[in-house]
Amino acid sequence: MKNLIIFVLTLILIHSNTLSGNRTIEVKKGESLQTAIDISVDGDTILIYEGEFKALPRSYIEEECGNCSQHNTNVTATAGFIVEGKAVVIKGAGPFKTKLITNAGYGFLFQNSSGSLICNLTISGGKRDRDANATNGGIVTKNSIVHIKNVHVKDNEEYSDDIVVGISGIVGRDNSELIIEKCIIRNNSWDGIALYRGAIAVIQENTIEQGRGVGIGITWDAKATVMKNSVSYYWKGIGTFGNSSAIVKNNIVFENLGWGIVITGSSTMEVANNVVDKNGNCGIAVWESTAVGKIYNNIITNNGWRDEWVCPQVGFWMNGDSVNVEFSYNNLWNNIMGNYRFIKDLTGINGNLSVDPLFIPEKNYTLERTSPLKNAGSFYPNSKGKRFPIGKQD
Repeated sequence: MKNLIIFVLTLILIHSNTLSGNRTIEVKKGESLQTAIDISVDGDTILIYEGEFKALPRSYIEEECGNCSQHNTNVTATAGFIVEGKAVVIKGAGPFKTKLITNAGYGFLFQNSSGSLICNLTISGGKRDRDANATNGGIVTKNSIVHIKNVHVKDNEEYSDDIVVGISGIVGRDNSELIIEKCIIRNNSWDGIALYRGAIAVIQENTIEQGRGVGIGITWDAKATVMKNSVSYYWKGIGTFGNSSAIVKNNIVFENLGWGIVITGSSTMEVANNVVDKNGNCGIAVWESTAVGKIYNNIITNNGWRDEWVCPQVGFWMNGDSVNVEFSYNNLWNNIMGNYRFIKDLTGINGNLSVDPLFIPEKNYTLERTSPLKNAGSFYPNSKGKRFPIGKQD
């Protein structure tokens, strides 16, 4: 898994480096962004000036569905801006200055684009497609390698009660390889980030909040490294599904209505140094006997304030097979209906604790100097007794 993510990072950096030194196409207020994209070639930079730029949505028909049980399912959708078969840089003047209104289900679509970068702008104004199988998103990638940096994907909030599924922030599909970093994904009507069908992603240092689905959902056979993100105010926080796999470290997952972090299906997740606080039902859940988890150095506190919905109101719900799960050096404290369910109380076993973590008020879950968790985590390799802290690391 680690080698795979390093490969993705290297590949994107190689492609990014090839995108320097070619033409710069400027798009000023009142001009067509899609026209600039259409005339661009590999290596061009499209520089979008300050202003609001609206897409003219077009019909988009797919022969393969991103999230259907039958992959070969026709889907009828709409697309706003489209980069097809080329690698370009799409660069705005800043998220508060350059705003793209997509007017479509697939807001900004990258298809067969091997090495694009999109940065420094806002994507908004998506319109939910009537086909419930459409994987709508502010940004959607298919068979592409894309670096997404400092993009605000927000207020793509349209949905219909008879469809339920809304518009995600970012959707990685069909063997896409992504770096998603330093983005704000807010107030969209479905998942924050969704990965399907062979997608691979590094997701780091993003704020993902105020949506209806899962903050970060990794499903089918997707793979992800998820680090230093804040995920809050979704139905559910971070989850692996199907036979996907993920490394989830140093995140803050709080105030989601259901679970904070879940491992389900036959997926695998390494969960380390996260703060999982004040989620409505459970903090961390292993949902099925085929799920595999390594869970260590986490703070799991104050969960369970909402009536049971997707899991009990506890810190750790072990609804799987304990043989498949390593659970050590975690701190579980003040969870409403208890710290554990379907497994014995592990306090005092394998380094697990139950103490007040002593967070500094208004300091983003930073531990006080006197916190008992400062030197209470798993041991550093070859450290002669030095330990990691429990909770997120700066």
